[in-house]
Amino acid sequence: MTSDWREGYQAGLSPFATFLGARKVEVDAEHAILEIECGPQHTNPTGMVHGGVMVSLADNTATTLANTHRMSTENDGKFMVGIDLHTTFLANQPGGTIRAEARFVRAGKRVAVVRTQVTGDGGRLLAEVTTTHIPA
Repeated sequence: MTSDWREGYQAGLSPFATFLGARKVEVDAEHAILEIECGPQHTNPTGMVHGGVMVSLADNTATTLANTHRMSTENDGKFMVGIDLHTTFLANQPGGTIRAEARFVRAGKRVAVVRTQVTGDGGRLLAEVTTTHIPA
């Protein structure tokens, strides 16, 4: 992988996050917040937000944090990729806005562990997601 990904990544989100409709709320080397305004395309057959949308938002938020941190400390052109993801779904909602906030459990040179909380309308906790990232 070339270092070209860094310019596009700093300017915006991954192509998949953009496809999902995610938008950056706040991103720095210590935490990241992304959110999605959910429409009918984000729901499951019961009209609730699809679990895959929550997981995708959490994964993209955690990866944004891991790479923003790496670019500020290592700047070696390596992209932090997720190698493990664990999700606990706690609640759901019919559409509305979902927000993911990612913070480090540990940010090492070779391994980063990120905990991301996905919240819904009114700040209701919808999911807890823990991911592990390494430089590729």
